[in-house]
Amino acid sequence: MESVHSSGPSTALRVPDHPSPGVAESTAPIDERLKGFIPEAEWLVHAPYIAEIRRLKQERNAVILAHNYQTPEIFHGVADRTGDSLALARLATEIDAELIVLCGVHFMAETAKLLNPEKTVLIPDPEAGCSLAASITGADVRALRRRYPGVPVVTYVNTTAEVKAECDICCTSSNGVEVVESLGAERVIFLPDEYLGQHVANHTDVEIILWQGHCEVHERFTPADVWGFRDAHPDVEVLAHPECPQDVLAEADYVGSTSGMIRWVDEHRPKKATLITECSMSDNVAVEFPEIEFVRPCNLCPHMKLISLPKILRSLERTEFRVEVEPETARRARRAVERMLEVGRGSGG
Repeated sequence: MESVHSSGPSTALRVPDHPSPGVAESTAPIDERLKGFIPEAEWLVHAPYIAEIRRLKQERNAVILAHNYQTPEIFHGVADRTGDSLALARLATEIDAELIVLCGVHFMAETAKLLNPEKTVLIPDPEAGCSLAASITGADVRALRRRYPGVPVVTYVNTTAEVKAECDICCTSSNGVEVVESLGAERVIFLPDEYLGQHVANHTDVEIILWQGHCEVHERFTPADVWGFRDAHPDVEVLAHPECPQDVLAEADYVGSTSGMIRWVDEHRPKKATLITECSMSDNVAVEFPEIEFVRPCNLCPHMKLISLPKILRSLERTEFRVEVEPETARRARRAVERMLEVGRGSGG
């Protein structure tokens, strides 16, 4: 079973009313890049944290990995590497730093630890969870195996190490079909995301047995939301994440993972786009493509938003909160992740 450890009471950086000249100088390139995306009053609060985090991570030989759903001051301000769930899993195997700070939700930090058992992996807030990961347990998977003997089990990477350990292979939101078909089976158990599983089932002849887990962000989107965007912006291109309900995906111009959305925007350069996914995704992509108008749906992930600059700084100062996975669970879960990485090079969730 996973656990997290604190190394002592936390402290917060005292924030001056205005950045000192040293802070302003060290954060100037980031400030320039984020002008128009972060209000000046907010930047005055963020800048001292960004400067201190950037200094401290060099001192501690640390790397900060941030998911696409992190806020811009984290994503563009302090992260060394960014990406979706699969990209972060791969990046975790490629870095030389002794310390990994994972700015995302807990299963992502667990996955980084699975792939880097010898390194210290921290998550700035151990309460940053995931509704999908919470929707299923290892005991549930064992019960499914008893009900469907011999049927292989594919788990979306958005699950705990305990669940991964009970499954044959992991997948992400873009390589689900490839992973399912790699097993060479007529039937496959796919968990925990029902909507992603339905999306995979629509693109393969393999029979998919579903679990009824949902993302609390994506399940709230409706076709009426898409119609509203199109009524207000007739020329908007709609990109939707496959964790959305099927009737929402049917209304989209493109369906894909967060990395897939970024690639589509880069390749097509629409005048207007709306990304039917977590709110900060649009904010971060807009920085990269300032010429594109992003019509922003704003369903926030409350778990992702638990990660903040003060907590990242505290994490580096106190080496907290450490992510650990029980060795036998880690061994079995690691194999499911490694099998996923062996199947093609698609992008993640």
